[in-house]
Amino acid sequence: MGATVCDAVAADPQLELVAAVDPAHVGVSIHGVTVGGELRVLADAKCDVVVDFTVAAAARTTLPWLALHGMHAVVGTTGFSNDDIDGFRAVFTASNCLIAANFAIGAVLMMKFAEQAAPYFDTAEIIELHHNAKADAPSGTAVATAQRMAASSGQWATDPTTHEVYPGARGGEGPAGIRIHSVRMVGMTAHQEVILGGAGQTLTIRHDSFDRASFMPGVVLACKKVAQTSGLTLGLDAIL
Repeated sequence: MGATVCDAVAADPQLELVAAVDPAHVGVSIHGVTVGGELRVLADAKCDVVVDFTVAAAARTTLPWLALHGMHAVVGTTGFSNDDIDGFRAVFTASNCLIAANFAIGAVLMMKFAEQAAPYFDTAEIIELHHNAKADAPSGTAVATAQRMAASSGQWATDPTTHEVYPGARGGEGPAGIRIHSVRMVGMTAHQEVILGGAGQTLTIRHDSFDRASFMPGVVLACKKVAQTSGLTLGLDAIL
């Protein structure tokens, strides 16, 4: 993902790629920038905005460091706890941070549509499908979708299942009892279905990302807009 972000930033006439950090690729050159292994590279380059697509364990160190150095952050990393979010909100006072579970515009719309539809149905389940290198489950997008649907409707039918032949067959129980199913498979990129059911009908809302390029318009937009936000912002909706 980092290389794709660098490509997108370098290709945009309003942005300039000035630094890159990846301990696994130190010394590699990308668009004329030599990849460094330490965060100080970002300060040396006087970065205005830093894009973080890593893992939660790394971002818990990186984001407070960026805040300390007055840099804006655009974050696609997921897996943060409520305490993490509260901590980021506390430190981003002189600069801003935007964290989004998904930067694909279609995925943002999918979550919004599911939130709007939730009050009109009795049951809902989420199926998310990703490549086999994804380490966490469920995805941040699935979690965010379930949270928004649960907040939109407090009326959901109970799960009638009394016995699972194979434990976990019903998926994980998310907010308001909404079941989330995670698929990890070779050939996938990032996909999600939200299935809502009512008497005599179902509604399926699906989004598919077939290439990481699908996330880049959202990332580029966030890089341009994050300076205009205030403190910590969750989700891409706020700047669309």
